[in-house]
Amino acid sequence: MAGVPAVIRSQQVAPGAWVVTEPMADVRSAAIGVWVGTGSRDEATAEAGCSHFLEHLLFKGTPRWSAAQIAESVDEVGGDMNAFTTKEYTAFYVRLLSEHLELGLDVLCSIMTDPALRPGEVEAERQVILDEILMHADEPADVAVEQLTASLFPGHPLGSEVLGTAPSITAMEPDGIRRFFDHHYRAENLVVAAAGDVDHDVLAEAVASRFARRGGGSHPRRVAPDAPPVTVAVTPRPTEQVHLAVGTRAPGRYAEERWALAILDHVLGGGLSSRLFQEVRERRGLAYSIWSDRVHYEEIGALSVGVGTAPEHAHEVLRLVNGQIDDLGEHGVTDRELAVAKGHLRADTLLSLEDSGARMSRIGASMLLHGEVLAVPELLAKIEAVTLADVAEVARKIAEEPRVLSVVGPFDAGDFDV
Repeated sequence: MAGVPAVIRSQQVAPGAWVVTEPMADVRSAAIGVWVGTGSRDEATAEAGCSHFLEHLLFKGTPRWSAAQIAESVDEVGGDMNAFTTKEYTAFYVRLLSEHLELGLDVLCSIMTDPALRPGEVEAERQVILDEILMHADEPADVAVEQLTASLFPGHPLGSEVLGTAPSITAMEPDGIRRFFDHHYRAENLVVAAAGDVDHDVLAEAVASRFARRGGGSHPRRVAPDAPPVTVAVTPRPTEQVHLAVGTRAPGRYAEERWALAILDHVLGGGLSSRLFQEVRERRGLAYSIWSDRVHYEEIGALSVGVGTAPEHAHEVLRLVNGQIDDLGEHGVTDRELAVAKGHLRADTLLSLEDSGARMSRIGASMLLHGEVLAVPELLAKIEAVTLADVAEVARKIAEEPRVLSVVGPFDAGDFDV
């Protein structure tokens, strides 16, 4: 496989769905995924959590497959199936030996075109999701990040939790879930991606045939956030650690600045050599773990830092985090930091493509979100082309953005300056 570039093919088949494939030499597996261009930001208030509810429910079966039969069939061939929901899309996938590709297609296409959504299974899964909501509420680090997102995008669906709320999940009825499915889960809002030992033409023909009854549909219409961020949000809890999250708004996924932001993120807190890890963990011993992360939505994004520390160190850690953001905004990154970040991102990109599941995820998400798939050399060229001036400019903009602080721990809102 080394030195032989994979030929990524994409086409829109008759019902409206896009099919994208990447063959891999010398593998015996195939990963297939259906990517739906609807996530939690596309839900009305009464539908909050419906995308995630469907993620759970679709694998519960069809009129001819029970949940147990699906699970047994995939288990019998050593396959793996799962799904996940984000704010802007939902994905369902199966990975198995290519000799069982027909079974994988049958399972995925059946649940995506003809789910049973039986009332009894809706009730059972409702309780599972309510427990999942409680589980996340018990994790103060998760609460801090969710609270940060809500404060960055107040009153907007991007600030809402993917799981929905206990009241919205409790009130959700099978008929409403079915209506949401019928509206959003249609061919023109879908991408079917496959990687591994796959034949593009065979897959395209199968998708065209199996989704013929689910034609039409469209991508959801979205409105950008317009309310200013909430500067400080504190949830008092008698925890042993205080969990802090600091964040700002950032460029969206179409902005050319996103490549420079990837460099900035790594320098700030994306690796063991990052400024925050070295300063807060290694030099001062103020936290076991500290990280930064970036996310890109359709028209906006966010850069955030998360850390847990002893309550008596909270203000010192915050000073260090803000100081690094300010310093990057004023001085940018060094030649060495740029080289290290580029090397890390290059290797991370290549290492992430070692199996068919990772390849399928890359091409499926790219096709759904960008309408194209960059070849790996093109992707690496984008990273390599980032200059010191590019990073300095995006760092300056980030440092000038209103900064949001989210706190979960033994504090009150008055303990932190606005």
